[in-house]
Amino acid sequence: MKTKLSLLFNVAVLFLGMNSFAQNKKFHVYLCIGQSNMEGHAKFDPQDTIVNKRFQVLEAVDCDNLKRKKGQWYTAVPPLSRCTTGLTPADYFGREMIANLPEDVKVGVINVAVGGCKIELFDKDNYESYVSTSPDWLKSMVTQYDGNPYARLVEMAKIAQKDGVIKGILLHQGESNTNDTLWTKKVKVVYDNLLKDLNLKAESTPLLAGEVVNADQGGICASMNKIIATLPETIPNSHVISSSGCPDVADNLHFSAEGYRILGKRYAAKMLEIMKSSKK
Repeated sequence: MKTKLSLLFNVAVLFLGMNSFAQNKKFHVYLCIGQSNMEGHAKFDPQDTIVNKRFQVLEAVDCDNLKRKKGQWYTAVPPLSRCTTGLTPADYFGREMIANLPEDVKVGVINVAVGGCKIELFDKDNYESYVSTSPDWLKSMVTQYDGNPYARLVEMAKIAQKDGVIKGILLHQGESNTNDTLWTKKVKVVYDNLLKDLNLKAESTPLLAGEVVNADQGGICASMNKIIATLPETIPNSHVISSSGCPDVADNLHFSAEGYRILGKRYAAKMLEIMKSSKK
Protein backbone atom coordinates (compact mmCIF):
# COMPACT_ATOMS: atom_id res chain seq x y z
CA MET A 1 0.00 0.00 0.00
CA LYS A 2 2.81 2.39 0.95
CA THR A 3 4.56 1.59 -2.32
CA LYS A 4 1.42 2.46 -4.32
CA LEU A 5 0.97 5.73 -2.42
CA SER A 6 4.60 6.61 -2.98
CA LEU A 7 4.24 5.89 -6.69
CA LEU A 8 1.11 8.03 -6.94
CA PHE A 9 2.85 10.86 -5.10
CA ASN A 10 5.84 10.74 -7.43
CA VAL A 11 3.57 10.75 -10.49
CA ALA A 12 1.67 13.75 -9.14
CA VAL A 13 4.88 15.66 -8.48
CA LEU A 14 6.12 14.84 -11.97
CA PHE A 15 2.81 15.95 -13.51
CA LEU A 16 2.83 19.24 -11.63
CA GLY A 17 6.43 19.80 -12.59
CA MET A 18 5.64 19.23 -16.27
CA ASN A 19 2.74 21.67 -16.11
CA SER A 20 4.80 24.39 -14.46
CA PHE A 21 7.54 23.85 -17.03
CA ALA A 22 5.06 24.22 -19.89
CA GLN A 23 3.78 27.56 -18.59
CA ASN A 24 6.05 30.37 -19.76
CA LYS A 25 6.17 33.06 -17.07
CA LYS A 26 7.60 35.42 -19.66
CA PHE A 27 4.44 35.15 -21.75
CA HIS A 28 2.17 37.86 -20.32
CA VAL A 29 -1.52 37.50 -21.17
CA TYR A 30 -4.25 40.13 -20.90
CA LEU A 31 -8.01 39.68 -21.11
CA CYS A 32 -9.81 42.38 -23.10
CA ILE A 33 -13.56 42.85 -22.67
CA GLY A 34 -16.14 45.49 -23.47
CA GLN A 35 -18.37 46.80 -26.21
CA SER A 36 -17.71 48.38 -29.62
CA ASN A 37 -14.70 50.49 -28.70
CA MET A 38 -12.92 47.39 -27.38
CA GLU A 39 -14.26 45.29 -30.23
CA GLY A 40 -12.72 47.74 -32.68
CA HIS A 41 -14.75 50.21 -34.69
CA ALA A 42 -12.13 52.04 -36.78
CA LYS A 43 -10.72 50.67 -40.01
CA PHE A 44 -7.07 49.81 -39.62
CA ASP A 45 -4.39 51.21 -41.92
CA PRO A 46 -1.43 49.37 -43.51
CA GLN A 47 0.82 50.66 -40.70
CA ASP A 48 -1.36 48.82 -38.20
CA THR A 49 -0.75 45.44 -39.85
CA ILE A 50 3.02 45.45 -39.26
CA VAL A 51 3.30 43.58 -35.97
CA ASN A 52 6.19 42.04 -34.03
CA LYS A 53 5.72 38.29 -33.47
CA ARG A 54 6.24 38.84 -29.75
CA PHE A 55 2.73 40.31 -29.68
CA GLN A 56 0.15 37.52 -30.00
CA VAL A 57 -3.61 37.12 -30.05
CA LEU A 58 -5.52 34.02 -28.97
CA GLU A 59 -8.36 33.76 -31.47
CA ALA A 60 -11.71 33.54 -29.67
CA VAL A 61 -13.78 32.53 -32.73
CA ASP A 62 -13.14 30.61 -35.94
CA CYS A 63 -12.24 33.03 -38.74
CA ASP A 64 -11.96 31.33 -42.13
CA ASN A 65 -11.34 34.69 -43.82
CA LEU A 66 -8.26 35.19 -41.63
CA LYS A 67 -7.23 31.52 -41.68
CA ARG A 68 -7.44 31.47 -37.90
CA LYS A 69 -8.93 28.86 -35.59
CA LYS A 70 -10.50 29.38 -32.20
CA GLY A 71 -8.15 28.63 -29.33
CA GLN A 72 -4.90 29.09 -31.26
CA TRP A 73 -2.25 31.79 -31.00
CA TYR A 74 -1.36 34.06 -33.91
CA THR A 75 0.72 37.19 -34.45
CA ALA A 76 -1.59 40.02 -33.35
CA VAL A 77 -2.38 41.48 -36.75
CA PRO A 78 -5.80 43.19 -36.62
CA PRO A 79 -8.63 42.42 -36.30
CA LEU A 80 -8.11 41.15 -32.75
CA SER A 81 -11.76 40.64 -31.77
CA ARG A 82 -13.92 38.82 -34.31
CA CYS A 83 -13.32 38.17 -38.00
CA THR A 84 -14.32 41.54 -39.46
CA THR A 85 -13.88 44.00 -36.59
CA GLY A 86 -11.46 46.94 -36.60
CA LEU A 87 -8.64 48.58 -34.69
CA THR A 88 -8.92 48.48 -30.90
CA PRO A 89 -7.02 49.84 -27.88
CA ALA A 90 -5.61 46.31 -27.49
CA ASP A 91 -3.62 46.71 -30.72
CA TYR A 92 -1.41 49.49 -29.48
CA PHE A 93 -1.47 48.28 -25.89
CA GLY A 94 0.37 45.16 -27.00
CA ARG A 95 2.78 47.03 -29.26
CA GLU A 96 3.71 49.47 -26.53
CA MET A 97 4.13 46.70 -23.97
CA ILE A 98 6.63 44.69 -26.00
CA ALA A 99 8.48 47.86 -26.94
CA ASN A 100 9.15 48.48 -23.25
CA LEU A 101 9.68 44.94 -21.95
CA PRO A 102 12.76 42.70 -22.26
CA GLU A 103 13.10 40.99 -25.64
CA ASP A 104 12.49 37.55 -24.13
CA VAL A 105 9.01 38.60 -22.94
CA LYS A 106 5.94 38.01 -25.13
CA VAL A 107 2.54 39.64 -24.74
CA GLY A 108 -0.74 37.99 -25.64
CA VAL A 109 -4.30 39.29 -25.67
CA ILE A 110 -7.72 37.63 -25.71
CA ASN A 111 -10.39 40.02 -26.96
CA VAL A 112 -14.02 39.12 -26.31
CA ALA A 113 -16.16 42.20 -26.90
CA VAL A 114 -19.65 42.83 -28.26
CA GLY A 115 -20.67 46.15 -29.75
CA GLY A 116 -23.63 47.84 -28.08
CA CYS A 117 -23.72 45.54 -25.06
CA LYS A 118 -24.27 46.50 -21.46
CA ILE A 119 -21.91 45.17 -18.79
CA GLU A 120 -24.75 42.79 -17.88
CA LEU A 121 -23.75 40.63 -20.85
CA PHE A 122 -20.65 39.50 -18.92
CA ASP A 123 -22.55 38.63 -15.74
CA LYS A 124 -22.43 34.85 -15.90
CA ASP A 125 -25.44 34.38 -13.64
CA ASN A 126 -27.78 36.87 -15.32
CA TYR A 127 -26.63 37.22 -18.95
CA GLU A 128 -29.40 35.02 -20.34
CA SER A 129 -32.20 37.33 -19.25
CA TYR A 130 -30.28 40.28 -20.70
CA VAL A 131 -29.66 38.58 -24.06
CA SER A 132 -33.28 37.37 -24.31
CA THR A 133 -34.52 40.96 -24.39
CA SER A 134 -31.74 42.28 -26.65
CA PRO A 135 -32.20 43.32 -30.30
CA ASP A 136 -31.47 40.79 -33.03
CA TRP A 137 -28.26 42.52 -34.13
CA LEU A 138 -26.76 42.03 -30.68
CA LYS A 139 -27.99 38.46 -30.47
CA SER A 140 -26.25 37.70 -33.76
CA MET A 141 -22.90 38.81 -32.33
CA VAL A 142 -23.48 36.90 -29.10
CA THR A 143 -24.21 33.79 -31.17
CA GLN A 144 -20.64 33.88 -32.46
CA TYR A 145 -19.59 33.10 -28.88
CA ASP A 146 -22.10 30.23 -28.66
CA GLY A 147 -24.49 32.53 -26.82
CA ASN A 148 -22.21 33.21 -23.86
CA PRO A 149 -19.27 35.63 -24.32
CA TYR A 150 -18.23 35.34 -20.68
CA ALA A 151 -17.94 31.56 -20.90
CA ARG A 152 -15.95 31.89 -24.13
CA LEU A 153 -13.57 34.33 -22.47
CA VAL A 154 -12.98 31.93 -19.56
CA GLU A 155 -12.56 29.01 -21.95
CA MET A 156 -9.90 30.89 -23.92
CA ALA A 157 -8.24 32.20 -20.75
CA LYS A 158 -7.80 28.66 -19.44
CA ILE A 159 -6.12 27.70 -22.71
CA ALA A 160 -3.87 30.73 -22.37
CA GLN A 161 -2.93 29.77 -18.81
CA LYS A 162 -1.33 26.60 -20.15
CA ASP A 163 1.04 28.77 -22.18
CA GLY A 164 1.50 31.93 -20.16
CA VAL A 165 0.43 33.96 -17.15
CA ILE A 166 -2.59 36.27 -16.98
CA LYS A 167 -1.26 39.65 -15.88
CA GLY A 168 -4.33 41.85 -16.07
CA ILE A 169 -7.72 42.73 -17.53
CA LEU A 170 -8.45 45.56 -19.96
CA LEU A 171 -12.00 46.90 -19.95
CA HIS A 172 -13.59 49.40 -22.28
CA GLN A 173 -17.31 49.49 -21.72
CA GLY A 174 -19.85 51.93 -20.41
CA GLU A 175 -21.52 53.70 -23.31
CA SER A 176 -24.58 51.43 -23.05
CA ASN A 177 -24.64 51.90 -19.28
CA THR A 178 -24.36 55.69 -19.38
CA ASN A 179 -25.48 57.27 -16.08
CA ASP A 180 -25.97 53.83 -14.51
CA THR A 181 -24.89 54.46 -10.91
CA LEU A 182 -24.71 50.70 -10.27
CA TRP A 183 -22.17 50.18 -13.07
CA THR A 184 -19.15 49.93 -10.76
CA LYS A 185 -20.85 47.21 -8.70
CA LYS A 186 -21.79 45.33 -11.88
CA VAL A 187 -18.20 45.51 -13.09
CA LYS A 188 -17.05 44.13 -9.74
CA VAL A 189 -19.33 41.12 -10.18
CA VAL A 190 -17.65 40.35 -13.52
CA TYR A 191 -14.17 40.99 -12.13
CA ASP A 192 -14.73 38.80 -9.06
CA ASN A 193 -16.12 35.98 -11.20
CA LEU A 194 -13.06 36.08 -13.47
CA LEU A 195 -10.74 35.94 -10.47
CA LYS A 196 -12.60 32.95 -9.07
CA ASP A 197 -13.04 31.05 -12.34
CA LEU A 198 -9.41 31.51 -13.37
CA ASN A 199 -7.86 31.16 -9.91
CA LEU A 200 -6.39 34.66 -10.01
CA LYS A 201 -5.54 36.94 -7.09
CA ALA A 202 -6.93 40.46 -6.96
CA GLU A 203 -3.66 41.96 -5.77
CA SER A 204 -1.81 40.66 -8.82
CA THR A 205 -4.58 41.14 -11.41
CA PRO A 206 -5.14 44.84 -12.12
CA LEU A 207 -8.23 45.97 -13.97
CA LEU A 208 -7.59 48.83 -16.40
CA ALA A 209 -10.76 50.65 -17.42
CA GLY A 210 -10.74 53.20 -20.23
CA GLU A 211 -12.90 56.29 -20.32
CA VAL A 212 -15.47 56.63 -23.11
CA VAL A 213 -15.07 59.41 -25.71
CA ASN A 214 -14.19 62.50 -23.73
CA ALA A 215 -16.22 65.70 -23.44
CA ASP A 216 -13.34 67.53 -25.10
CA GLN A 217 -14.19 65.60 -28.28
CA GLY A 218 -17.94 66.12 -27.91
CA GLY A 219 -18.51 62.59 -26.60
CA ILE A 220 -22.23 61.91 -26.33
CA CYS A 221 -21.66 59.50 -23.44
CA ALA A 222 -18.98 61.59 -21.73
CA SER A 223 -21.07 61.91 -18.56
CA MET A 224 -20.28 58.23 -17.96
CA ASN A 225 -16.65 59.13 -17.27
CA LYS A 226 -17.65 60.54 -13.88
CA ILE A 227 -18.93 57.09 -12.92
CA ILE A 228 -15.93 55.29 -14.42
CA ALA A 229 -13.69 57.55 -12.33
CA THR A 230 -15.15 56.04 -9.15
CA LEU A 231 -14.32 52.43 -10.07
CA PRO A 232 -11.23 52.27 -7.77
CA GLU A 233 -13.57 52.91 -4.83
CA THR A 234 -15.25 49.57 -5.58
CA ILE A 235 -12.30 47.62 -7.01
CA PRO A 236 -9.08 48.68 -5.23
CA ASN A 237 -6.77 47.26 -7.91
CA SER A 238 -8.49 49.10 -10.75
CA HIS A 239 -7.09 52.00 -12.73
CA VAL A 240 -8.84 54.50 -14.98
CA ILE A 241 -7.32 55.32 -18.37
CA SER A 242 -8.01 58.86 -19.56
CA SER A 243 -9.47 59.42 -23.02
CA SER A 244 -8.76 63.14 -22.93
CA GLY A 245 -7.51 64.32 -26.29
CA CYS A 246 -8.17 61.00 -28.02
CA PRO A 247 -9.75 61.85 -31.40
CA ASP A 248 -13.14 60.37 -32.24
CA VAL A 249 -15.27 60.06 -35.37
CA ALA A 250 -18.43 61.85 -36.47
CA ASP A 251 -20.80 59.85 -34.27
CA ASN A 252 -19.03 61.17 -31.14
CA LEU A 253 -19.31 57.65 -29.75
CA HIS A 254 -16.35 55.83 -31.28
CA PHE A 255 -12.68 56.70 -31.41
CA SER A 256 -10.84 57.18 -34.68
CA ALA A 257 -7.90 54.93 -35.54
CA GLU A 258 -5.55 57.54 -34.08
CA GLY A 259 -7.71 57.72 -30.98
CA TYR A 260 -7.36 53.96 -30.49
CA ARG A 261 -3.60 54.17 -30.95
CA ILE A 262 -3.29 56.86 -28.28
CA LEU A 263 -5.67 55.15 -25.87
CA GLY A 264 -3.96 51.78 -26.30
CA LYS A 265 -0.58 53.30 -25.48
CA ARG A 266 -2.09 54.86 -22.36
CA TYR A 267 -3.35 51.47 -21.19
CA ALA A 268 0.20 50.17 -21.67
CA ALA A 269 1.80 53.12 -19.87
CA LYS A 270 -0.38 52.46 -16.83
CA MET A 271 0.33 48.71 -16.90
CA LEU A 272 4.06 49.32 -17.15
CA GLU A 273 3.80 51.73 -14.22
CA ILE A 274 1.97 49.10 -12.18
CA MET A 275 4.59 46.48 -13.03
CA LYS A 276 7.41 48.82 -12.08
CA SER A 277 5.86 49.77 -8.73
CA SER A 278 5.18 46.11 -7.87
CA LYS A 279 8.90 45.36 -8.10
CA LYS A 280 9.81 47.99 -5.53
